[in-house]
Amino acid sequence: MTLIAVIDYDMGNLHSACKGLEKAGATTHVTDHFKDLERADAVVLPGVGAFDPAIQHLRSRDLIQPIRDIVASGKPFLGICLGLQILFEGSEEGNEPGLGLVPGIVRRFRPEPGLTIPHMGWNQLQLTQPELALWQQLPATPWVYFVHSYYADPIDASMNAAVITHGSQMVTAAIAHDNLMATQFHPEKSASAGLQILSNFVALVQQRVLVAAQ
Repeated sequence: MTLIAVIDYDMGNLHSACKGLEKAGATTHVTDHFKDLERADAVVLPGVGAFDPAIQHLRSRDLIQPIRDIVASGKPFLGICLGLQILFEGSEEGNEPGLGLVPGIVRRFRPEPGLTIPHMGWNQLQLTQPELALWQQLPATPWVYFVHSYYADPIDASMNAAVITHGSQMVTAAIAHDNLMATQFHPEKSASAGLQILSNFVALVQQRVLVAAQ
């Protein structure tokens, strides 16, 4: 059975993330210990809330460098919502430096007439890396669920795996580069499309385990 470590840093609904991964066929282990992350086949970093407290909670658990090491090791890594944003260098929401795994800044939506902030509810993805394993067996423009007031702005636009339009603003909805993947939306709240994305992540991890065992 595929073992996926879900990082516990008091910044998210871990139950929902675990339930979605388990429905997709994985065994989950909620943890804030680096050794557990090392033993797992993959790691998920969920998150709901503000940027600075998230970084502070990770620092208090001595997890900042271990997370960087896990990503550098090539192990599949999936960030969700705030777990995407803290991968970046910093955020207009706060003052703490981010993990710095993705060059770029997290920015607040620009106010414009009729624009609701936070961006909350269902929106359609425009897949900019359609060949990505996470997107397999999805519709061309799947509907997924968002709750956020800030969006990630990578320096290298090729890291965008999907974008969405909110008002007149087109912004990052997901990023991917090698083993590092992250979604601004909540796959665990995104009905059948979200479950397919989590299933695709689990399948990717299973394939990696099989190859490593050969």
